[in-house]
Amino acid sequence: MMMTKMKWVLILMLLPSMVAGQSLIPAPRRMEKISDRIFRFENVEEKIRVTLDSTLKLPTDEAYVLEIGRGKIGIRAKNNIGVIWARQTLRQLERVTERGTQLPNVRIVDWPEFPVRGFMLDCGRNFMELPMLKEYLDILSDYKVNMFHWHLTDHPGWRIECRAYPQLNDPKTGIAGRDEGRFYTYDEIREVIRYARERGITVIPEIDMPGHSAFFEKAFGFRMETPEGMQVLASCLEEFFSEIPASDCPWFHIGSDEVHIPNPGPFMHFMEELVTRSGRRVIAWDPGLPGDPATIRQIWQDSGVTPGGKISTTHNFLDSYMGYLNYFDPMVFTYRMILHNTGIRSPHHLGGILCLWNDVRVVDKSRIAPHNGFLNGLLPFAERFWTGTIAPFEGDPNLLPSPESEAGAFIREFEQRMMDHKTRLLSDQPFYWFPSSTMEWQLSAPMPLNTDTAGMARHPAWGGSIDLESWSRKFGVKPAAGQVVYARTRWFAKSDTTIHAWIGFETPARSNRISGGIGKAGEWENQGELRINGIDVPPPRWNEPGAYAFHFNTWGRPEELLPYTDEQFYWMRPPVPIRLKKGWNSVEVKAVRRFVGQRWSFAAILL
Repeated sequence: MMMTKMKWVLILMLLPSMVAGQSLIPAPRRMEKISDRIFRFENVEEKIRVTLDSTLKLPTDEAYVLEIGRGKIGIRAKNNIGVIWARQTLRQLERVTERGTQLPNVRIVDWPEFPVRGFMLDCGRNFMELPMLKEYLDILSDYKVNMFHWHLTDHPGWRIECRAYPQLNDPKTGIAGRDEGRFYTYDEIREVIRYARERGITVIPEIDMPGHSAFFEKAFGFRMETPEGMQVLASCLEEFFSEIPASDCPWFHIGSDEVHIPNPGPFMHFMEELVTRSGRRVIAWDPGLPGDPATIRQIWQDSGVTPGGKISTTHNFLDSYMGYLNYFDPMVFTYRMILHNTGIRSPHHLGGILCLWNDVRVVDKSRIAPHNGFLNGLLPFAERFWTGTIAPFEGDPNLLPSPESEAGAFIREFEQRMMDHKTRLLSDQPFYWFPSSTMEWQLSAPMPLNTDTAGMARHPAWGGSIDLESWSRKFGVKPAAGQVVYARTRWFAKSDTTIHAWIGFETPARSNRISGGIGKAGEWENQGELRINGIDVPPPRWNEPGAYAFHFNTWGRPEELLPYTDEQFYWMRPPVPIRLKKGWNSVEVKAVRRFVGQRWSFAAILL
């Protein structure tokens, strides 16, 4: 049934069973279905035959050929990295039954578009134990992400063993409550590198300098960019390079962002030369301090990207301007990422790095991934930067296109594959996501709270979560406290029933803690309202009603030490039961912007 025939309708249906081989993420570049036959293997590993041949005519060193036939599985590659990726594809193709493992009769020739497909994790602010880091590495390898950008220093501490200056590891130099005194020994760093390499991943260590370094000044009484500070850094880097050879870490990140110093040129030249002399490639943030043309720039803002997708830099660059996981609503980010135009071509485009900055103090580190939607973003990221295809979309990536458009079909196809991975391959992971791109709303333009709404115009919008910041920009509305958006849709039920949904009226960023806080007793957060057939849907019974309302940036303030709780994120809360009657049910939402600077949104995602 076409969406044009039904206004304000959400079609609820089970995803069809995926044909073997069609739910691969990332999608292979070439896959030939030899026949409809499905082969059964009692022991897959025994049937794999690997051929390594550096002379194979394949597009890249990471390419592979995977052939599955009667009683045999062949893998051909130039080197072991290609074999690792072929095995990951094979794992996704497998369907395990009581009678053995089923595999389709296919031939796949596959390779990545970009040489760098990375993930950055901030262990400078929140230290993570090795077993948890290895869990991240396992999942990165599962989806052919080949770089682990390891952010090892930040304001709370220096997380690298330092023999030259033990005071850098002293708990007294850290920030109280921020894993003070916790660091990785060189043996532990070598273990992470070894574990990553076995899974096809190269580790990129980062020492952020000369900014993000409050601990440094506390330890020495002078800043990194001073002559004394530069000599200390030189000793630290030389020690690191002597312990960790360039063959283990051929890339090294020197930070350089969010800082103003009197000697940017000399400082950068000094550090770049140190790294280059050790036989490594230098990476730095952009915007950041000006560097050598040979330094790879990691672009973290979209100010250098034109609407047509051209990049202004003449440096080799890495794309992190798709946005940070910790800033966006995880449901919105999935679609933002799958629509991200990695198809832009530039001779300087090396690939991308997906970043997770867990700025706020975290006590239970296992909550970092679900609070920030790690899997929600990783799967579409892996898809886009492996395939490099051009997304058929040029609008605001935070506002979904019509399901009837080419971009809408592009999204739905990926949703099906992602849902298959959620239920089949990632069922044991904290994967808080459901497809919602076809949910259609009729929204008002943002208006003052007490405006007469009689006869107001409504406009279509799609998705289970609506980014109202982007919606406001669409109408050129200047942000102001007390603005409101009204939304309507309809849900259909075959009989009187109770469904469950994630309901929320804000998505606070996990970086700066700006938030309207948890709702007051008996109220939804931010004075939001949800009505089904004219009847208010009550909010949960809050554990901490009214808590965590911070209308200001908490960086460096005591409030930054307050960990986020599950209750503050709508996707982490228990789903809300909603009673539907047989037939069509009217759904009305009222979403209020409480203050300027708020991450204004609403969500109603049916589970």
